[in-house]
Amino acid sequence: MRIVSLLPAATDIVAELGLAGALVGRTHECDWPPEAVRDTPVVTSAGLDAQGMGSKEISEAVGGARHSGSSLYALDVGKLTELAPDVVLTQELCEVCAVSYGSVAGAVRTMESGPTVLSLEPRTLTDVLGCVERLGAELGVPLEGSRQVSALRGRLEQVRRSVAGRPRPRVAAIEWLDPLWPAGHWVPEQIRTAGGEPLLAEPGEHTEPVDWETVRAAQPEVLLLMPCGLSPERTEAEQELLTGLPGWAELPAVRNGQVWVVDGPAYFNRPGPRVVRGTEVLAHILHGVTTGEEVTPAEARRGDR
Repeated sequence: MRIVSLLPAATDIVAELGLAGALVGRTHECDWPPEAVRDTPVVTSAGLDAQGMGSKEISEAVGGARHSGSSLYALDVGKLTELAPDVVLTQELCEVCAVSYGSVAGAVRTMESGPTVLSLEPRTLTDVLGCVERLGAELGVPLEGSRQVSALRGRLEQVRRSVAGRPRPRVAAIEWLDPLWPAGHWVPEQIRTAGGEPLLAEPGEHTEPVDWETVRAAQPEVLLLMPCGLSPERTEAEQELLTGLPGWAELPAVRNGQVWVVDGPAYFNRPGPRVVRGTEVLAHILHGVTTGEEVTPAEARRGDR
């Protein structure tokens, strides 16, 4: 089987299923696991130089609140055709996160080989695990898919047990800094599983930007900064977008030193198996408990107070 993944989370899942060797194409943002994807041909490119832009400029470039993402990705249709995949993995949930489904469908229609296109649409933590199981079945390794899902569910249950009966702090998770965009979809469930009370978004919700007064009024006791696609270092460099806002110093999270910068691309933005690790990281942040490996500064660090 020849697989092209046009979604970083799908690449994560393929690797988790032991099928990294079947990957013949990936996006320029598929970076995990590094040793498995390093030599896999890239079939997309960035449509803008986000490294040289601020959060507000990036947001405006991809359509602002409309979240269109039309200028973010270019698909190399010629390269895709040359690779002759049997399966193409994509998504329709968010055009800012990957090549648009319409672009993929149009490209596939021009290919003589007629690959199968599988679109992943997870909105909740349960959906994410369901995608792992579904891809296991679709890619011919159903037993491995079931085994991996069972292991991931076991880790989530271990987190739940470790925080059971503890006070549940009020948690606001921010996935973009300018405009302020609360993290929705599976992130509220990650927070709840880790022993927190999520604010600003419900499980499965596709969120919209909020104003600063909405965040202030929520009075979060913990503030998580996880901008979509930005490294922790980049997030730290842009924290002044928040620290200069009126009333910042009065937020309970700021007063108590509970502003955290986490690795969004690795554990929160992408709906792949590593959202389980993200939940373990949150249990450490919210309650100081450790399940699985020790949490490192690369995964979570205290933000500017």
